[in-house]
Amino acid sequence: MKVIAFVRKEQGTGASRRLRNAGQTPGIVYGGSDAPVNISLDHNALYHALKKETFHSSILDLEIDGKVQKVLLRDFQVHAYKQLVLHADFQRVDAKQAIHVKVPLHFINAEIAPAVKLSGAIISHVLTELDISCLPGDLPEFVEVDLTNIEVGHSIHLADLKLPKGVSAVSQENLTIATASIPAGKVEADAPAAEAAPAADAADKK
Repeated sequence: MKVIAFVRKEQGTGASRRLRNAGQTPGIVYGGSDAPVNISLDHNALYHALKKETFHSSILDLEIDGKVQKVLLRDFQVHAYKQLVLHADFQRVDAKQAIHVKVPLHFINAEIAPAVKLSGAIISHVLTELDISCLPGDLPEFVEVDLTNIEVGHSIHLADLKLPKGVSAVSQENLTIATASIPAGKVEADAPAAEAAPAADAADKK
């Protein structure tokens, strides 16, 4: 994805306020061997880009005054109640140096899992994103979590995931990713029915 930005020479609270009033968002790009650069971006374009999942977990082409550099979105601030992006931070990336970034988890095949199909279980997503390390060229937009074989009372752990080539998880723990369980209300509803069945059988024998 491409992001257009301009060098921002004026700094300070007053300058940032004037930028926002003019439909711009102040930001900064840092990292690598170059010095940090204060930038400004079109607010509406940035606001809509932030709604896209891939914008948060992809290598971006940041164009500043005609020159393009590879960056990651590292942070952004939004207004407490207005639809207003206050600031955005981008980090330069080196193709030869590993990066540490969070990517979203995409859960697939829940509808055919034994826990759901046979037992009516609910799949709980314990994690929705994963910390990974990889070279910029290997960065995936997301990591899939295949729920095909999950059964009631069982969980999917980090060790169960098939990470893309060149990608490793940052955590050394075998984190729980998802669990399958029967809803409490359903268990309570099933219990009286199960108790009623033996009673009915006993009545028939009389």
